[in-house]
Amino acid sequence: MNNTLPDNYSSAEKEEILRRYERLLDVWQTRKEKQDLEMVEKAFYFAANAHCNQRRRTGEPYIYHPIAVATIAAQDIGLGRTSITCALLHDVVEDTEYTLEDISSLFGEKVAHIIDGLTKLDKVENAESIQAENFKKIIRTLSYDIRVVLVKLADRLHNMRTLGSMPPHKQLKIASETSYIYAPLAYRLGLHAIKNELEDLSLKYRDPVIYESINKQMNEIRSERTNQLKEFLVPIEEAFKKRGMAVDAQILERSTHSIWKRMQKKQLTFDDLYGNFNIRFTVDCPLDQEKIECWKIYAVITDVYTPNISKLKDWISTPKINGYESIHAIFMGHGGKWVEVQIRSKRMNEIAEKGFTAYWAYRTDNQTESGFDEWLKRVNELISSESDSTLDFVDTFTNDLFSDEIKVFTPHGKAITLPKYSTVLDFAYNIHSEVGNHSIAAHVNNQLVQLDQKLKTGDQVEVITSEAQHPQEKWFEFLNTAFAKSKLKAGIKEYRRGFRDQGEEMYNKIMKKLDLEASKANAHKVMEEENLSSVVDFYYYIAQGKINEQTIQRVLKPQSSNNGGILKRLTFGLLGSDSKPKEVTLDSSGEFDFNVATCCNPIPGDEVVAFNFPGEPLQIHRSNCAKAIELMSRYGNNIVKAKWQPKSEIAFLAGVKITAIDNVGLLNKMTNLFSNELNLNMHSLQMESKQDLVEANVSVYVHSTAELNLLIDRLSKMKEVKKVVRLN
Repeated sequence: MNNTLPDNYSSAEKEEILRRYERLLDVWQTRKEKQDLEMVEKAFYFAANAHCNQRRRTGEPYIYHPIAVATIAAQDIGLGRTSITCALLHDVVEDTEYTLEDISSLFGEKVAHIIDGLTKLDKVENAESIQAENFKKIIRTLSYDIRVVLVKLADRLHNMRTLGSMPPHKQLKIASETSYIYAPLAYRLGLHAIKNELEDLSLKYRDPVIYESINKQMNEIRSERTNQLKEFLVPIEEAFKKRGMAVDAQILERSTHSIWKRMQKKQLTFDDLYGNFNIRFTVDCPLDQEKIECWKIYAVITDVYTPNISKLKDWISTPKINGYESIHAIFMGHGGKWVEVQIRSKRMNEIAEKGFTAYWAYRTDNQTESGFDEWLKRVNELISSESDSTLDFVDTFTNDLFSDEIKVFTPHGKAITLPKYSTVLDFAYNIHSEVGNHSIAAHVNNQLVQLDQKLKTGDQVEVITSEAQHPQEKWFEFLNTAFAKSKLKAGIKEYRRGFRDQGEEMYNKIMKKLDLEASKANAHKVMEEENLSSVVDFYYYIAQGKINEQTIQRVLKPQSSNNGGILKRLTFGLLGSDSKPKEVTLDSSGEFDFNVATCCNPIPGDEVVAFNFPGEPLQIHRSNCAKAIELMSRYGNNIVKAKWQPKSEIAFLAGVKITAIDNVGLLNKMTNLFSNELNLNMHSLQMESKQDLVEANVSVYVHSTAELNLLIDRLSKMKEVKKVVRLN
């Protein structure tokens, strides 16, 4: 093994490489033995030599990246020798001539196994999405070694920190993939600091205008708000001192993405939000005293300030599934301003920052099963019962295992954790497939409810079943978890198998009557016309009369005069077979055929992205649209960066929501502003009066964001209007 840096690096680069390596050793807190240091040093020099001919887009030596990933793994996640070794080596097999066999012989099978999990798939036959295939490969490693995912998160974080050197379409692809998959994964593993940074960096590249705007506003209020919170703390700290309590208080600020998300959810402006800065109280105490000490802190604060009881959140008694424990409370501070506080122990704080690794460091042999254990069980259930479709697998994972959870109870008091918005039928399938398949209703808190009833935390559920019941297609509308949908799909298929003989007999009779051959080829023609993918469904539909003699005759013996009866619209495709532009201009010239997405209604001036799929018009979305983020995370190679033609004459539909005092003449003033003063064409207007307030949703045709912003500004200046927000 060569424990020197090769001459491919300059003297200055060698010095910088060694400085970065020394920093890695400085932040590595878990090392204990000499052999730990020896293994990591061996990996460092091996990686430095293997990557000596490679450079990053910035021109820097490539080895800077593996060292940075190892540093994140050691400092931010708290990983040990094997993980740091793998972080240093994670790109060797993918980017150099070395093989997994080489890694195994030099560093052992365990390291090689983790490196294999981290190595991207070069090519996948018949893959719907190479991004989805690579994500699926990473997730499957959770069943045998979680360190693969932890190192991958460290790798993704450093890639996001250096994303500025990538071309725009790559930035969109990687940023969207990060917010759709990797940030939620970091959250599920309790890595809140990493999750926040991934989300912030993703927003920075997806919507730089919003990112910069929020950061600018935070900079403007930081000094004033920090001083207010210091003043808020003075009497509390005096009360702690009086009672002999050693409590650490820290002023914190929300992440940029978190602020933007709250603005969207609450439909508030930045100025209307509270809690962009908050205070965390931390106490160092024995494990068996944590709850008592945390609630003592809360009690002391209530002696000084008045709490908002409706906003109190107790995640100490019932921790989140990712292990997060804390008390969140809101108090009325000076000058009529609400102040958010977090209260937790030192152990809870370390788990909140370093997640899974900190949880295992604190875990005791007699500790009961935690949310982490339960979540990993659900992951393993998904992996063991995964769909043949990779995209279905990714959908299931993101929908079921990344969403917030609720905790409900069986009649015997067993707690069941489900994704938020789960229904009675979701609960039934979570208990057992047979319970779901035969469900007819349920008692929720002793009240009779239907299968589509949404559940909330604390509900006690007793499912009512009947042997006469069978799974039905309409039930898909009742389900919100992909896990239950897969169970329902399997249940329907099994139920329909019972009609095969009857359906096949009826099919043969129909074909004989029509003087046609009852062949598989003819059956598949009918299946294709009826959009059926399964022979089981085909014979079931025949047995139920949904496919009858007329259907088969229409497909297999069509009248010659109707020319097939179908006209297909042909659209102009953007791409040739061997080239793809990375940016297109959207205007009214007709050069490109494009559709504006109705999920986000982009208008000229918005940051937009286009998706090109063969044989379809370009799909245009706002770059921060949830659907666009999902598409970019799946189909990175189909992204086309788009920009609006500033002189476009096309009018686009946009919406605003207006909250105003319900005065006489308000409607006339608004319509006069739209039609006469701004010359805008209204598409629709919906108004609802709520006591003395009125809420109006107005859709209007505009030519640009500048025109829309002018409308919002003019509406905001009307004395009756209290709030105006743009709608998707």
